[in-house]
Amino acid sequence: MEQQDFIGRETVAAKRKQYFYPCTQHFYRDAPQLVRGSMQFVYDEKGKSYTDFFAGVSVVACGHCNPAITVRTIEQLQQLQHTTTIYLTQPSVDLAERLEEVMPGGLRRTFFVNSGSEANEGALLLARMYTGRKGFIALESGLHGRTNLTMSVTGLPMWRTDKYLDHDVEFIPRPYHPDLSLEEAASLSLESLERVLEEKGNTIAAMIVEPIQGNGGMTMPTRTYFRDVKALLERYGVLLIADEIQTGFGRTGKMFAMEHFDVVPDIISMAKALGNGIPVAAFATTDEIALALNRPSASTFGGNPVSAATALAVLDYIRDERLPERSVQLGERLKAGLKALQARYPSLMVDVRGTGLMLGAELTGVDAEGAAALTDQVLEAMKDRGYLIGKNGIGRNVLAFQPPMIITEEDIDGMLNVLNEVLADHNH
Repeated sequence: MEQQDFIGRETVAAKRKQYFYPCTQHFYRDAPQLVRGSMQFVYDEKGKSYTDFFAGVSVVACGHCNPAITVRTIEQLQQLQHTTTIYLTQPSVDLAERLEEVMPGGLRRTFFVNSGSEANEGALLLARMYTGRKGFIALESGLHGRTNLTMSVTGLPMWRTDKYLDHDVEFIPRPYHPDLSLEEAASLSLESLERVLEEKGNTIAAMIVEPIQGNGGMTMPTRTYFRDVKALLERYGVLLIADEIQTGFGRTGKMFAMEHFDVVPDIISMAKALGNGIPVAAFATTDEIALALNRPSASTFGGNPVSAATALAVLDYIRDERLPERSVQLGERLKAGLKALQARYPSLMVDVRGTGLMLGAELTGVDAEGAAALTDQVLEAMKDRGYLIGKNGIGRNVLAFQPPMIITEEDIDGMLNVLNEVLADHNH
């Protein structure tokens, strides 16, 4: 498209306001109209480039419009676009086979769907079918989706929209608290888990967790936490569901983040990075647990030839470019730079946490409202200077760094230099 063909940011914003639901919001006071992407860069309607440090919330992990991936998407799109699961096609079974190769432990049965919410919904259903129980345990401040059941196990108040959520969910403290050490927070969480299991263990189907809470503020527990969780759950016959929607496929330095804790979940859900922008998601489990999902079912678009071919290209690219290892190296550089900024501006930045290329920097203010306002101001200033970063956390005051894993050292250093300038402007 020629530049004059773009309707412009003001018109896009006006049409969103006119035709979208009011729940659909966007970042920034002066939001650009994004019209093109290339690897770690996106471009607005005026031709300005932005280095993307958010990747659509961990989605475009291999880069925008990555030629090595999009060429295979296009080839499949031109050959066979859609059939649904009632017909035999090769891309979906090839993808399921490849996923078994990269998943931990005995996880090998895969059901393909379209989104993370749908993957978690399926995982929760599977747990109920296998155990014959209804209840769930979830962590406070977790986010698992926008369907009714996934919203019911979501512990972030701002994402619990429905007034009539499922009541068979027990929330326990997450293994992170700003006023406690990670070990103390883990102990508090485990004590609560044990109480719930002692009281209601025979009614609980599964516990669902994010190995690293993304929207909860990039919080990561102690190395032993999930091993202790798994041992307690097994004592009561309760399954462990790992929500790897944000954390999967190399971002944290491991193919799946639960590998950091030497734990194999009973069920794992995945989405986002698997399609690098093409909708594809799945939930996977063992042969034994999969037997419980035996009544007729289908997914109209789940694992369609185009999404499956794309996901296969993604897995090839992650392997060939050694992106998990790259995430470790670049993540260490980014985290060290953020820690240096924290030391330089302790009155603005109070914590840096996460691992690999899934990092958060918590900002502070005179109160929670002030911290959230500062975060928005930093986001706006970084955008004006050509960098897109995210935000999350309970108080929406955590800067989120989840860039494409093909980001370079020069990109990281450039972003840190600009962030230093922006923080300096606010350091009164």
